[in-house]
Amino acid sequence: MVVVMSPSATDEQVDAVVARVEDAGGEAFVSRGVSRTIVGLVGDVERFGALDLRGMLGVSDVVRISAPYKLVSRQHHPDMTTVYVGQRRVPIGPDTFTLIAGPCAVENPGQTLEAALMAQAAGASLLRGGAYKPRTSPYAFQGLGEEGLRILADVRSETGLPVVTEVVDADDVDLVASYADMLQVGTRNMANFSLLQAVGSVGKPVMLKRGMSSTIEEWLMAAEYIAQRGNLDIVLCERGIRTFETATRNTLDISAVPVAHTMSHLPVVVDPSHSGGRKDLVVPLSRAAIAVGADGIIVDVHPEPESALVDGAQALVNGDLRALAQAVLQLPPLLGRRPALEA
Repeated sequence: MVVVMSPSATDEQVDAVVARVEDAGGEAFVSRGVSRTIVGLVGDVERFGALDLRGMLGVSDVVRISAPYKLVSRQHHPDMTTVYVGQRRVPIGPDTFTLIAGPCAVENPGQTLEAALMAQAAGASLLRGGAYKPRTSPYAFQGLGEEGLRILADVRSETGLPVVTEVVDADDVDLVASYADMLQVGTRNMANFSLLQAVGSVGKPVMLKRGMSSTIEEWLMAAEYIAQRGNLDIVLCERGIRTFETATRNTLDISAVPVAHTMSHLPVVVDPSHSGGRKDLVVPLSRAAIAVGADGIIVDVHPEPESALVDGAQALVNGDLRALAQAVLQLPPLLGRRPALEA
C-alpha cells in the first residue's frame, strides 16, 4: 500500500501520515520525486485500511499495490516520470531524448576533455565517465578513483555538461556524490543491496543498470531498494543480458524498454556500447533503441580508441560519431520527442 501526497503537501503533513502508520505498528518509507511525495507502507494492510489515511491533510490518494515493487510501479503512478540531472536540469523522460556520452574510463585530463567535446558536438547533454571501474580481471585498469572524479568535475566546469559516473562501493557514495550529478550503479552491482540503499539516501539521481543475468522484475526490485530510501529520481538502463550468443558481447534485450515502461513509471535508457561491444553495432542498436521508445542512450566516446585503457573496441570516433549524431537529431522527432538540449 502507498499513500500519495498532494504536490502541495507540507513536511508536517507527511510526518503526520508516517506517525499514524507507525502508531498502528507499521513502517513508513518516504520517497520524494520531482512532483510528488509517496509514502510506502509495510505491515498489516487491513489495519492500515482502518486508519482513514485518505482523510488526512495533504493526502491525495491511498493505493493498494499488488506488484512487489510498490514505489516504482505504474499502478499508483500512471504518468511517466521525468528525472532532471544537474544544475542545468537536463531531462530524462517521455517527452525528450537524452544522449549521454563520454569515455568509458577517465584516463587523464586531456583525453577526458577531448572526449567530452566530441560528445557535446554530437548532441550529448550529459557526460559519462568512469573514475571507478569494476573489471572482470583484477589485473585490468580499475580507474583513477578520486583523481578521476576531479578530472570529471574540471571538464564539467569547462563544458557545462553534468556528470554521470559509477560508484561501486557503499563506502564511496558520499565521495562520489560530492563530485557527480548522477550516480550510476553498474550491472555487477545491481543486486548489491547495501550500495542501492546508500545511493538512495544521498539525494542525487541514480542510473540503475540491469544485471546481466537479471529478470526485469528483479531489476525493478533493485530500483525499489533505492526508492525505499527516499529517492524516486531513478533511471533504468538496459545494457544487454548474458545469453548463449557469442557474436556480441551481450544480447541487447530491446523488448525490455517497452516492458519496463508498462511495469514502471521510471525512465528507461539503453547502453548500445556495452551490449554490442563493437563500435559498428552502436549506431544500429541506438536506432533500435530510439524506435522502441527509449528515453535516451548512453554511449562510449574516445579520441583514440585503439589506445583506450578500457573498452576501446566499442568507443565511437569520427564517422561513427557523426552517424550517431544524425540518428539522434533525426529519429526522436518522428516519435514526438525533442532533444534534451532543447527542453
